[in-house]
Amino acid sequence: MARNERSAGFLIFHRGPGGAANDLRFLLLDYGRHWDFAKGHVDKGETDLEAAVRELREETGITQITTVPDFQQEIVYFFRSGRHGLVRKTVVFFLAEVAKTDVILSEEHVGYEFLPYEQAVKRATFAAAKQLLRAAYDCLTSVAPAATVTS
Repeated sequence: MARNERSAGFLIFHRGPGGAANDLRFLLLDYGRHWDFAKGHVDKGETDLEAAVRELREETGITQITTVPDFQQEIVYFFRSGRHGLVRKTVVFFLAEVAKTDVILSEEHVGYEFLPYEQAVKRATFAAAKQLLRAAYDCLTSVAPAATVTS
């Protein structure tokens, strides 16, 4: 039987010069062996969002964010831990914008980049991260349908 773990994190984006919707830059962190997003364990008593904010601050130094309402994506995967055996990991991701691209990396990371969407998809190591980027991009670039007015 697999041990269950829950984590939370953020997909962080910044609008490039001019703030155009088609000039979005996504933050990817270099973990040394893979590129991914800021995320970590949900501590006892924390909500997913509280954990994601804490992990973002701890891993990047980012404290000023504007979250995108109604964006919440969950991924589930399995891995083997030398300590716990088979682990079923659920990670919930939120989406947020930053005005500044200043990052102070934790010891967990060796680098970072804010990349345009296509480059971010290529750089992200895992298929789930690529899917999350696509979902975030679609969310940020889709135009809400106009309201229908009837008389």
